[in-house]
Amino acid sequence: MRFIPTKVHGVLDYLVGIALIAAPWIFGFASVGGAAVVIPIVLGIGLIVYSLFTKYEWGPFGFIPMPVHLVFDIVASLFLALSPWIFGFAGEAMNVWLPHVVVGVVVIIVVIFSKPQPAEPKVARA
Repeated sequence: MRFIPTKVHGVLDYLVGIALIAAPWIFGFASVGGAAVVIPIVLGIGLIVYSLFTKYEWGPFGFIPMPVHLVFDIVASLFLALSPWIFGFAGEAMNVWLPHVVVGVVVIIVVIFSKPQPAEPKVARA
């Protein structure tokens, strides 16, 4: 049951990318440093870059098929959600590790409900 159109998914891609880049400052863990800070920034930049190259309404340089984009989303989100344990910062304060887990899980849910192809453009009748 995929009901999120690629047009909406695309907007979410850019908003989540920006939020990931800003997350260390939004959630107050920038001073922790290390993987806790680097991972969301790198994944946010990566999300914006591969979104620019996705074949959907918000991809100006579109050549990555939407199903491949969704696989990138799943892999990056799993990595983000598991990163507190992979890199050992799960023992930090909740504001450090919880955003990684929540954003990772929420993006996976969005992917599950996202359409794998953009809507067909409407053809004008003569």
